[in-house]
Amino acid sequence: MDKKEIAQALSELSQTQKERLSHIDFRLMFLGVMQRGDLIQRFGMKEAAATRDIALYRKLAANNISYNTKERSYFYNAQFVPLFEYTSERALAALSRGFGDDFVGVHSKSMLTCEIPAQLSITQLETLSVLTRAIFQRQVVKVKYYSLSSGASTREIVPFALVDNGLRWHIRAYDRKRSRFTDFVVNRMEKPQIIESTIEEHETKEADNQWNRIVELEIVPHPALDHPETIAMDYAMQKNNSNNPMLNINVRAAVAGYLLRRWNIDCSEDHSLRGNEYHLWLKNYPALYGVDNIVIAPGYQSTT
Repeated sequence: MDKKEIAQALSELSQTQKERLSHIDFRLMFLGVMQRGDLIQRFGMKEAAATRDIALYRKLAANNISYNTKERSYFYNAQFVPLFEYTSERALAALSRGFGDDFVGVHSKSMLTCEIPAQLSITQLETLSVLTRAIFQRQVVKVKYYSLSSGASTREIVPFALVDNGLRWHIRAYDRKRSRFTDFVVNRMEKPQIIESTIEEHETKEADNQWNRIVELEIVPHPALDHPETIAMDYAMQKNNSNNPMLNINVRAAVAGYLLRRWNIDCSEDHSLRGNEYHLWLKNYPALYGVDNIVIAPGYQSTT
């Protein structure tokens, strides 16, 4: 079948059928082998149904798969072309954590031997669930919040987004106490509750200038490196107009500081930071003017 015929055939399938075919496709692509039992275990289906799905996959992508009678397994073919599109983030999440959006349970099993850094900050589900409901339904939350600068205080916030800074989860929200948009650490919240309150126009996501402002970052290998080409490979940098490797990233101003700190990007004007942790330099540091949380970016100093 050609690409057009395959696309047409897939469009006529139900979502659950496509999920099962994707599971076959994924295991072949990333593990190189799959068995009928993998489908049965993953989807709780009967043997006959699993056999039909495999037959359908072989019809759609005959060159992707071959059967070894002795091992009773299906194997990856060298001519493999994936039926579905995958991102590296989702592929690594599935391989390392072993579950998807439909996972039910507490314990998970990775698909490969994989070591993940220990998570020191564990988000409280009860707190998280209140906040996500408020975001989805556009509601106001009353919460006791613990701040480093002012300690514990009661706040009314209008949350509209979850933010992962690489180490812990934040909520982007309008803070009625300070009359401005800011980030709240989820684990510093105590007993949040949704309250009946009208949300004013100036409290909505559309009014958050830092959230809506997009900053373009030009990131290059740190000039102090002996072998910058190694870092260029690390980050799949592309050559710019000057034939130099560069990584262009568009990021919301509200989260720019988190990204720069997480990746230890030297934001000094003269790339003056030294240390084994500094592999990257922000070439267009003036782009950070007016970014609120830039104080946490390594080496950045305002010229104002």
